[in-house]
Amino acid sequence: MMLPEGTFAGRVALVTGGGSGLGREIALELGKLGAAVAVCGRRREPLDETAAMLGERGFAVQCDVREPEEVAAAFNAVEQALGPVTTLVNNAAGNFVVQAEDLSPNGWRAVVGIVLDGTFFCSRELAERLIGRGSSGEVLNMVATYAWTGGPGTVHSAAAKAGVVNLTRTLSVEWARYGIRVNALAPGPVDTPQAAEKLWPTDDVREALLAKIPLRRFGRPDEIRNAAAYLLSDYAAYINGEVLTIDGGAWLEKGMFGP
Repeated sequence: MMLPEGTFAGRVALVTGGGSGLGREIALELGKLGAAVAVCGRRREPLDETAAMLGERGFAVQCDVREPEEVAAAFNAVEQALGPVTTLVNNAAGNFVVQAEDLSPNGWRAVVGIVLDGTFFCSRELAERLIGRGSSGEVLNMVATYAWTGGPGTVHSAAAKAGVVNLTRTLSVEWARYGIRVNALAPGPVDTPQAAEKLWPTDDVREALLAKIPLRRFGRPDEIRNAAAYLLSDYAAYINGEVLTIDGGAWLEKGMFGP
């Protein structure tokens, strides 16, 4: 669904992990549709690049979402620059492939801290401000289908994303009375240069992955950013506590006997 320009006029969005990848894609889409958009993350340079792409209604702030004090300071900086935040995309994530028996405690804490703790700290910060102002708002959490299927090699991320799915559903009920909607988006493999380099670096690997996707193709960045914008928009005003999977049917292709 292509949303009309001005869909997010008057809104101020904060996208965590917005310096690159899908976070940047979503930030640019919200900006194109009329929102003032801030991006936050730990590395300054890519954040500044995204803010420059957004133009005069873009803003960048460094923040480690694992630290509640830094989250609060980032919200303060964004609101001073752009106005009260209305819309949050929890996109910041950490992940690396590792077998569970080889995963260090620090590796576990790092990923769970960014994905689960960070999502809660940012969501709570927004909710406190919205509730205090008596304003409505929207939260979108980026998750993955291995949150419910399991993800060998990604035990830390899969466990954290499963927590975010539950967090999404719980907060959607608790905060609905304040006019705050909370949803999640679960993208499948998306064909970007970065993903190709890390996840399907050879033709053999690429074809093996495609064979597991019923639609036999990877997702496109525009499909993910359009879905995110829809869930955050008033066109989805009655959608709350939902997890939208956008993966070409990949997570369903788990039967013992293929088609």
